[in-house]
Amino acid sequence: MNIDTAMVEYISELSRLELRCGEKQAMTAQLEQIIAYMEVLSKLDTQGVEPMSHVFPVKNVLREDEVVPSQDRTELLAGAPVPDGEAFLVPKAVD
Repeated sequence: MNIDTAMVEYISELSRLELRCGEKQAMTAQLEQIIAYMEVLSKLDTQGVEPMSHVFPVKNVLREDEVVPSQDRTELLAGAPVPDGEAFLVPKAVD
């Protein structure tokens, strides 16, 4: 795939980057190198290779979810200035 300055301009417009003339030429060369390397990688034999999302094994480091009883609603609403038995009543903040 050939990368030309028109394609670099299109890509820079999509990514909202403003490139100067010299930068466009440098970006054209860099993108051509990336595409050439991807073509080398596509020629590799990957039969029998298990796909992976990370180089290192990933494990969940979070704790297990536990269902625990919540605090009693009446206790929570006891300190409310104006409770209605179900929720805190607050002044209207948005019209």
